[in-house]
Amino acid sequence: MKILIGYATSEGHTRKICRHIADHLVAGGVSVELLPLAEAEGLELSRFDRVILAASVHAGHYQRALSDFVAAQPGALAAHPALFLSVSLAAAGHDDEDWKGLDKVVEDLTAATGWQPQCVAHVAGAYRPADYDLLRRFVMRQIIARKDPEADLDRPKEYTDWPALEQLVQDWLAD
Repeated sequence: MKILIGYATSEGHTRKICRHIADHLVAGGVSVELLPLAEAEGLELSRFDRVILAASVHAGHYQRALSDFVAAQPGALAAHPALFLSVSLAAAGHDDEDWKGLDKVVEDLTAATGWQPQCVAHVAGAYRPADYDLLRRFVMRQIIARKDPEADLDRPKEYTDWPALEQLVQDWLAD
């Protein structure tokens, strides 16, 4: 089996998530190609048995590389079992409004591109204050202070549940 893992990232945590998945799959004997979606122009999806795409949510949207890729490949993507990983800090919490907002971001992606992922998983991201510009750092500090009052707002923190992510991918492969 050969799986494409394509990703779009802003600060690098989505890439880290995809590398983790790739390492996990390769250790299990699966062939994987890990690719930034910004470099995927002309990619022939017929070379793959399955596709995992991942992107992070920022200000209610995914990176343009994701939407450009899926808009250019709707038929080819529809022909493959696909897992879409939507990475965000909102997924680290239990707020119903945040989860509704995450579902809306996926719906907006589908409306804009025509791609309906067969499986969508919301994955908790990371807080990386050193990687943010001044405005984003201010906004992110407010979000983290509300979601994780015990967090040190000057230090990075990963919220990704790595064992749960591995299990999610294994369950998706078993389907």
